[in-house]
Formats: sequence, C-alpha cells, structure tokens
Amino acid sequence: MRVTWVQPEDLLAHELVAAREEGKPVDDAERAWLSAGGVVPAPRGGASESVAAPQLRELAMRLLDEIDAIPAGEAGSEPDDLATIRAAWPATFGLPRGGPDLPDRVHGAWLGRAVGCLLGKPVEKIPREGIREILQSTGRWPLNGYFTAEGLRADVARRWPWNRGSRATSLAENIDGMPEDDDLNYPLIALHVLETTGPGFDTDDVARAWLDLLPGGRVFTAERAAYANLLLGVAPPGTATRHNPYRQWIGAQIRGDLYGWVSPGDVGRAAELAWRDARLSHVRNGIYGALYAAALNAAAVVETELDRVLDAGLRVVPPGSRFADAVRFARDVAGAERDWERVVDAVADRYGHLHWVHVLPNAALLTAALAHGRGDFVRSICAVVQGGWDTDSCGATVGAVLGGLHGARALPHDWVAPLDNRLATSLPGFSRPHGVPFDELAARTVRLTEVTA
Repeated sequence: MRVTWVQPEDLLAHELVAAREEGKPVDDAERAWLSAGGVVPAPRGGASESVAAPQLRELAMRLLDEIDAIPAGEAGSEPDDLATIRAAWPATFGLPRGGPDLPDRVHGAWLGRAVGCLLGKPVEKIPREGIREILQSTGRWPLNGYFTAEGLRADVARRWPWNRGSRATSLAENIDGMPEDDDLNYPLIALHVLETTGPGFDTDDVARAWLDLLPGGRVFTAERAAYANLLLGVAPPGTATRHNPYRQWIGAQIRGDLYGWVSPGDVGRAAELAWRDARLSHVRNGIYGALYAAALNAAAVVETELDRVLDAGLRVVPPGSRFADAVRFARDVAGAERDWERVVDAVADRYGHLHWVHVLPNAALLTAALAHGRGDFVRSICAVVQGGWDTDSCGATVGAVLGGLHGARALPHDWVAPLDNRLATSLPGFSRPHGVPFDELAARTVRLTEVTA
C-alpha cells in the first residue's frame, strides 16, 4: 500500500521548490537528489504513483532532515507571527456589524460554498484545457451549469478521466444533496471547535479536533503532512514546517470561511481566528490565504458592495507579501480586461510555474473571478471553475463570498435546489443518514456570532 503526500520521495521533490521560496540554499541537495535518480515535480504534478527504491527513499529522508535544519531566509515582508501581521492593519475597518438579515446572509454563505464546491468538484485536478474540451464536447462551453457526462465523447473521456468515484455524484444527472468534500468538512470542524471550546480556542484545540474527527485519509497535502507530524508528537507550529513542503499551498485558505461568518463585520477578529487555525499546517502566504478568506467572508455577510468586501480581505494581508501582490494584480487585470479567458491567461502567465494547489495562483484566480463577476453569483462561480487550478476549493470560496453578500433567498433556485438542504459528511457529531441540514448549520453559526462578539 502507498499513502500519497507523505512519502519521503514526494516530500523531497516538493521541498526543493518550497525551500527556495523561503530563501534556503538547496542546490547541493537538489544535485544529490537528481544524480541519484530522483525527480522534481511539474506545476500540475501531484504525488507519484510508484514506490521509490529503498536507497532513494533513505536519501530523501536524509535530505529532508538536512533542509529542515537550514534556517529560512528572513521573513521580511512575509511574517508568520500575528503581532507583526496585525501591526499593518488599519485602526478600524469601518464595516457594519450585521443586521436583521444576518441569518439569511450566513445561510446564503453556507449554500453558496456548497454550490461552488459542487460545481468545481468533477473537474478537480483537470487542467484548464481539459475543462474546456469536456465542456465543448457536452455543448456547455462557456460553463453555465453543473457538469454532465451526457454527450461526452469517448475520446475526451479517455484523455481527461474525470467522471469517477465521488466526482460522479457532482454531475447534474446524479446530484442528490451535497456530497461529502473536504471543503465542507473544514467549516464543520471550525464550527465544532467554536461550539466546544469557544472563541478562545488555540492551535492545539484545532489539532485535537483533527485527530478526533478526521481519519488520516481525509486530509491532503499540507494537512496530511501536519497530521502525520501530530502523530509523531510534533507540537504546533512545528507541524507546519517539519517535512511539510505544502506549507504555502491552498489548504488553510479553504478552512477560513466560517471564522468570517461568526465575526460579521469584525474583519480583524475573523483573521485572528483563522490565523490560529492556519498555523497548524501553513506558513507565510499559506497563512495569508486563510486570513484573506476569513476577512472576505466577515465583510460579505454585512456589506452590500463587492469592492468593499475585496478591500477588507486585502487589508488583513501583509502589504508587501506575494499574496497581496497576487490579489492586487488579479483585481487590476479583471478591471482592465472584460474577456475572462484573457484574464485567466494573464494569471497563468504570472503564476503558471507554481503547483496547481499553491495558494498564489488560486488566490489570484478567485479574486479575479469575483472582480470579473461584479457580484453576479452564477457568472463568478462559473468563471473561477472554468479557469482551472483548484476548481472545487476556489468555487467554494467564491460561492461563499457571494452567497453571504446576497443571502440565501436571493440565490438562484436551479443552483440551490439540487442540494436538497442537506450536506453529507462522515465527521462524528455531524454525520446523519440523510445529511445535516444547511439551515441548521446556518442557525448554529449565527448563534456563535453572539459568543465571538
């Protein structure tokens, strides 16, 4: 049996890239690795399917330990500690703190997150050109509804093997409620942590919740590396850095939304809660993704203007970071170019060298989709999924922001109805034979806004 994302040979190949991002000198390690027959990943590469020879695996472990021992370059404009991050925030964010429509707004955020995730789920891991070919084959280009396998040519299906396993439950002809997905499990875990521990929770509480609720096979990339570290007795935040080359990927960003929903209008509080969660598995730009998502959602459930929501998200991110640069770049491109395909071309030209699960291309794409869609729910979620990269995660974030901005009652019926007001999950405490109702989750979330105030 082979468990991906934690094999030493996988970790080392990605660590060479991650270490350079942080200013570590790793040329000698790379030469040793390549000369022994090791490989480095392509931007769309994932974990290898083969098992490395014992001597290659042993070398990978030794090199990982050596690279871990090299101090990272100065954080400079990309700090990890909350005090330094917070020092750049404005004295006030100037947002309202919620009104009588907050229950509907939070309900809309839950539903929007599910819809966006469901839309992107069938084509996760499929590159942009494959998504386009699938849509053209089924007569649905440009994207304007849930994916379908009906009419899909056999040669296209062979070239882009997308309709298998859990993905099939996300096709238009098969949808029967919201199927389980890690992009929805993490908001449930955040809800659990806040309900059981309260707003004073710390990173150790999040770690305990993972170990209590999540089987190891349900975590991926940085989360799987952090989970493995927990089992080895490594304490946070060391879990984010030991043998964890995915520490600036998208994982923490998909965990931030609920911290915004329970902090309506309180962008700083939302970002702080998300930081406590994110540091379990991520550093630098990986952490900023969680802060950004939390802030966007805290603003979305109280604001009426999308630009103010995007402004709020950017304000919690260190202004000199690559993450902030990606967000500013994406907004500028989407504002200057109305052809969505050209917008995605620009994002790809700038960030296409990074892995498809890295936080920077995904943050840029979802920001561009929000700016391009100008508040239109369907236009925005379709744009971000059609753009590729981490389709279900970005679709979920865009859907949550616009669901919160508009509220549940304003969401298109034909998109929400297939959810049937139920979310499937295997998480203890949430798992039910017919799924947990979204309206119940929304009500529980709103109750927490009083606790976090």
